[in-house]
Amino acid sequence: MENQTNQPSPQSIMQMGTGFWGSKILLAAVNFQLFTRLAEKKKMSAAQIKTMLKLKCTDRNVFDFLDALTGFGFLNREGILETAQYSNSMNTDVFLDKNKPSYIGGMLEMLNNRLYGFWANLEEGLLTGLPQNEVKDGKGDLFAALYADPEKLREFINAMSGIQMGNFMEFARKFDFSKYKTLTDAGGSSGLLSLMVAKHQPHMTCTSFDLPPVGPIANGTIQHFQLTDRVKTADGNFFSDPIPKADIVVMGNILHDWDEETKLMLMKKAYDAIPAGGAFVAIENVIDDERRQNLFGLMISLNMLIETGKGFDYTFADFNKWAKQVGFKSTALVPLAPSSAAVAYK
Repeated sequence: MENQTNQPSPQSIMQMGTGFWGSKILLAAVNFQLFTRLAEKKKMSAAQIKTMLKLKCTDRNVFDFLDALTGFGFLNREGILETAQYSNSMNTDVFLDKNKPSYIGGMLEMLNNRLYGFWANLEEGLLTGLPQNEVKDGKGDLFAALYADPEKLREFINAMSGIQMGNFMEFARKFDFSKYKTLTDAGGSSGLLSLMVAKHQPHMTCTSFDLPPVGPIANGTIQHFQLTDRVKTADGNFFSDPIPKADIVVMGNILHDWDEETKLMLMKKAYDAIPAGGAFVAIENVIDDERRQNLFGLMISLNMLIETGKGFDYTFADFNKWAKQVGFKSTALVPLAPSSAAVAYK
């Protein structure tokens, strides 16, 4: 009898092809702040949720929406249809309740509000090599457009915080800080990396370095964590200004925004900012050298096509090559969750 497991099946093809359906269901729930509201109420019926969200679709549509979220594991359910009571699953209660400091939904909000529509133009991006976002018409660049709009800037910063929080917490715990006292996070955004390092490494003093419009947002975060004595902000542009000197310079999701020439330039500026024995750290979705395992890293790299046109994510072999060109003595890769820290030592 022929082994059935060796038979062709369309299941994985259709699952991937319809993947955007499931994605949009989750993104819609985040956009509605469903999980935040459920966290306040603990349990709600479909009818209560329909009224709360002001949905005008049929009751059956609401059941389908909520039961799909249940099937995906984002909601718990007791009963069925009219008798059902819905509540948050463990993960959504921790990570998608906006009132909790562990909220990571900022990235999902940006996926829904910006990137979902832009990714519909992936084919055009591949054909033209041009960004498919707010600067698709060729006027200006992504970051100028984002930083000029306070609402979009805050959404972008919240997104970056959400996607990197787990990495920053792991980096603060796993990296060996024993030989160092100071750290600069170049492109520090809301200051979360500096805050996580200061929180877990009491001997460290940190600086979050970013453009002037980001400063007030970062300072608010620093005050919230009550670490103003060891975490400061510095205004500047890492293209035109020197990076503030420190024992460690970190860039989180920065290098992948740019082409290879710009990556090398930024690594050289980091090299110049640290002393002999200092470390440069790039926290990103480093792709495995065989380019088979880290599919999220490959998708993020394609997202850089959508966002910047020339940016791309890279392997550790790529990082090693660039580090050698710049003059670093050695490198190491520190696995994080879900990303990695590529480290170059001077």
